[in-house]
Amino acid sequence: MVDKSKLPVPVATPETAHFWEGTKKDELRLQRCQSCDATYFPPRPFCPACASREVEVFAASGKATLYSYVINHLPHPAFDGPYAIAVVELREGPRMMTNLVEVEQTPEALLLDMPLEVTFETLTEEISLPYFRPAGGAL
Repeated sequence: MVDKSKLPVPVATPETAHFWEGTKKDELRLQRCQSCDATYFPPRPFCPACASREVEVFAASGKATLYSYVINHLPHPAFDGPYAIAVVELREGPRMMTNLVEVEQTPEALLLDMPLEVTFETLTEEISLPYFRPAGGAL
């Protein structure tokens, strides 16, 4: 369970505004370089592979696999513990750090390479956070 009132609220910047506008619409947005075709995350105004500024924003599939995680047992004001801090590999290639929801936070339930899908939680009127859950919903 997440206590949204105790979560730090991300601040949209000119470089990240498209990402946060997408999450408000339940859309995970990535960027792709038009020069070298690299897809990347986190948002930035240039391609990390070739430094080109010819980049486009697109809606990702929202599909991912569990790449790595750690189960945190230390107290956090916004999360009931334990909770997983995860790195997921998006179908489009980039990896992103996130939290896993709608799944037991145990090594038995969190299997590497398990299929995941994005889900969004409204934090404020301006910000919705992307989390990942097992594909098809809760296990």
